[in-house]
Amino acid sequence: MQIITLTTDNGYHDYYVAAIKGKLFQAFPAAHVIDISHGITPFNIREAAFQLRCCFEEFPAGTIHLIGVDSEPQFEAQKERYPGILKFKDQYFICNDNGFFGSFLEEDFPDEFYLYTAIKDQPDAWRFTTKTCFIGLAQRIANKEALSSFCEVARTYKRAFDQKPAIDQLLIRGIVIHIDSFGNLITNITKADFERFGNDIPFIIKYQKKEYFIDEISPTYNAVSQGERVAIFNSSGRLEIAINRGANDGFGGASKLFGMRIGDPVHVEFTPQGSKETFQSLF
Repeated sequence: MQIITLTTDNGYHDYYVAAIKGKLFQAFPAAHVIDISHGITPFNIREAAFQLRCCFEEFPAGTIHLIGVDSEPQFEAQKERYPGILKFKDQYFICNDNGFFGSFLEEDFPDEFYLYTAIKDQPDAWRFTTKTCFIGLAQRIANKEALSSFCEVARTYKRAFDQKPAIDQLLIRGIVIHIDSFGNLITNITKADFERFGNDIPFIIKYQKKEYFIDEISPTYNAVSQGERVAIFNSSGRLEIAINRGANDGFGGASKLFGMRIGDPVHVEFTPQGSKETFQSLF
């Protein structure tokens, strides 16, 4: 059974998702279609890349992922954007070459990458491209057609700007890159960033006001009392700041309580043993 996932910025207010799925089931009557998200902020390919990067490894080899965000092609010289097909870890990703692939791959490299340039001569596929083009490409992949038989090999792909944390001698400067439905603040700081400073080194996580600091990483949300702030490394290995069960009773979680938005700074300051600074001097 073919597994196909959908990630779009179409929302559920309109008919768009239903139209995509209807077309999918014409092409794949027995397919298992999984919704990653249809709530991507319009045209925000970095958000789409983040959502898919966090979960694609849970899917089996051969899964085909359709990413319908900013999917309209463009043919103007020096600004061309064609549909692309990425093969990575035995899965396939179909999206417009609009920066998604570079953002999704981060520091990894594709197994294979192709551009579907034939769309330039197919005006019926220029609108609602997720439905009118991507599904057809998925069908050819599922039918085991060689990608090189209908696409052109590409050596490069566009990269969206993704802000990485700045790491100094005793400081990590990061930002909030996502706020989930619980109001939890997900940052661009990773567990690997922490591990660069060694183990058992005191630190303080700072954001917004001084009184909102956190000085430990907890194994779970419930490691602190209900209503208390907590920092964890989530299942994707990213530093996450939350309020344990803070989304209950309409409080909205950490984002509302702390007044934090996407792009706001989160800093981690370390104090190695033997340094002149003390823990209290970080305040």
